[in-house]
Amino acid sequence: MSGFVDEAQLNVKAGDGGAGCVSFRREGPEAFGGPNGGDGGKGADIWLVADRNVASLLGFRDHPHRKADSGVHGSGKDQHGKRGKDLEVHVPEGTVVTDLYTGELLADLANHGDRWLCAAGGRGGRGNAKFLSNRRRAPTFAEQGEHGEDRWLKLELKLMADVALVGFPNVGKSTLISVISAAKPKIANYPFTTLEPNLGVVRAPGLTEFVVADIPGLIEGASEGKGLGHKFLKHIERARVLCVMVDLADIDGPDPYEQERILLNELGEYQPELLERPRVVVGTKSDSAIFDWEGERVSSVTNQGVRELVARLSQLVHQARQEQPASEGIVIIRPEQDGARVEKLEEHEFRLVGRQVERVVALNDVTTPEALSYIDYQLKRLGVPRMLSRAGAQDGDVVWIASFSFEYQEEP
Repeated sequence: MSGFVDEAQLNVKAGDGGAGCVSFRREGPEAFGGPNGGDGGKGADIWLVADRNVASLLGFRDHPHRKADSGVHGSGKDQHGKRGKDLEVHVPEGTVVTDLYTGELLADLANHGDRWLCAAGGRGGRGNAKFLSNRRRAPTFAEQGEHGEDRWLKLELKLMADVALVGFPNVGKSTLISVISAAKPKIANYPFTTLEPNLGVVRAPGLTEFVVADIPGLIEGASEGKGLGHKFLKHIERARVLCVMVDLADIDGPDPYEQERILLNELGEYQPELLERPRVVVGTKSDSAIFDWEGERVSSVTNQGVRELVARLSQLVHQARQEQPASEGIVIIRPEQDGARVEKLEEHEFRLVGRQVERVVALNDVTTPEALSYIDYQLKRLGVPRMLSRAGAQDGDVVWIASFSFEYQEEP
């Protein structure tokens, strides 16, 4: 089986933040001095990084999970916990990232070095030293560490090739790429020998070096999903130049001009702008041709016309690069939900949603009276009682924040 994998699933779990520490100074005869509990360290982030040295998504097929280090807990004497070391996950150039469940486009890592924060580490909890105030002289609570993001992503690789070889099955794409580059694709005389794209680097003295992709054979109706239509066509999207290959020796198939018509129609139906790309139409198997053909001709067996074709493609690639510099990677940043909003679940039951309000509960120990008092203070600061009142909440109604719930009481 070939090593090329163009789709994969990835689970990323960022590091949890370390918990803050509850601690007091012990100085001589004084059993309890001031608070000196340190903060917990931040959990590690996970980044996706486009890397030209990674050829496929194969590494994610059998090992789809990536987990980052958590932050270290704080300790006494104002010792802060160490933050987790960020994790970089390297993917091929041209990797498109979507949410596995919603299909939302998240990032397009087109070029070497493009980076995207795919999972944010949890914030470290504050130690009790941070809660010292005039009205709270000996705080006996600290914040817990925040959980790091945990999510499933879908990775899809769109080949980054300068030239895409396009043609019917058995037109000779695999043979040509084996002649003009160091690629060694599987070659045989039956349809769909190539089920996965092959990439090759073409180098010739005095010519612009370029990457060529042998796109698996198209059939009529590919743009409508027939055969493996869309799976093949998507790999053509980023090619700068198209090399449309027609078979001059296939007695059982359509003639070369009809092949050209069908292929261009499929490209246009799939993505009209593909027809605006620079392209070369070339007849293959000229050594055993049975059809007349007035355009360029090649034979991968005798090398007839191969050098000229490579020179022509190299020239078009050079021109296309000058006119179309490499596109920047697109990263879509999802704005965080600040503050809070109220959702009514059912009669006498509400949920508070929003990063800030959820963080108030997530970071605090809800088992101690002093911490609960602090949560109540923070929620009032965010205007939560007023929001609940406007939403129609009444005494005794249940209010949820994540997995934490409490009974609403109207303010006097």
